[in-house]
Amino acid sequence: LELRQLIDTANAPIFGIDIDGNVNEWNRRTSEITGYSKEEAFDEPLVETFIAESMQEKVREILDNALAGNDTSNYELEFISKSGEPIFLLVNATTRRDPENAVV
Repeated sequence: LELRQLIDTANAPIFGIDIDGNVNEWNRRTSEITGYSKEEAFDEPLVETFIAESMQEKVREILDNALAGNDTSNYELEFISKSGEPIFLLVNATTRRDPENAVV
């Protein structure tokens, strides 16, 4: 519960995907920046729905690497906001694991 509150109220955008590439984390700050609510984003494919077409292949590669346990730090990501405007974020891609060390 404390971790959930920390993520939801963080001043930085925090978003995540499941092993299929669908959004499973989307905090308040990410909603403010993109214009998409958590409800609108959840279960949507991150790359195809929110990432600029010109960056989709590279972002897919970075996310695939993260899901394989290989983190990437400080890469620029171009989101397309709900209003259609480009939004550039400097992000890190890290693997989230459960207590048994499985990727979630």
